[in-house]
Amino acid sequence: MSRLPELQAKVDAFFARVAARHGAEMQCASGCADCCHARLTITATEAAAIRAEVAAWPASQRRALADVGPADRCAALGPDDRCKIYAVRPLVCRSHGVPVKLDRRSLPVVCPKNFRGTAADPDCVLDQTTLSAVLLAVDRAEHPDAPRVDLADLLAAIAIC
Repeated sequence: MSRLPELQAKVDAFFARVAARHGAEMQCASGCADCCHARLTITATEAAAIRAEVAAWPASQRRALADVGPADRCAALGPDDRCKIYAVRPLVCRSHGVPVKLDRRSLPVVCPKNFRGTAADPDCVLDQTTLSAVLLAVDRAEHPDAPRVDLADLLAAIAIC
């Protein structure tokens, strides 16, 4: 059984806690796609979760995944700036909006729309190094030696199934 849902739930709970405490400083909302201007690769574990979710969708909804949009946007981003796979979006996407510390010595990276003129509480800063290490451990336990998966390629492939 995959440990990914447990990890997703922890990141979602972290985001909810930050939003509950600092909601006035956060501008994240449905339709904001400022963080979604990149092509992503994901772990094999995340790819498996996306495949499983999408397999239950009607064919017309799956076909909509084939339109991956411009190269400077996430392949899962719809024309309405909403994630087409939101329920199973990759872990990195679940952390968008909260302050992120990339390593122990760095200052937190914050969306320019969020935390203007104020700082997040120290326990509201996501440690990206730890999160990435835990995701890698989950992925390696479930898919030893599997390469990362290009999200655009994955969505294009499952759109035609």
